[in-house]
Amino acid sequence: MCKATAESGQAAGSTEAAGLNSGILYLMAFPYLIMAAVGIAWYRSQKKKSATL
Repeated sequence: MCKATAESGQAAGSTEAAGLNSGILYLMAFPYLIMAAVGIAWYRSQKKKSATL
């Protein structure tokens, strides 16, 4: 139903579909940023452990 509303609104010249797409991309980016931060922290931790050996 959301898809149909967004498509009909876009055809009528509304910018709601563009806002919906931006919101989806915004919500999709955060899990990847969190995973990247955890990965970088893990890498630095491992690198520090191997440097002390």
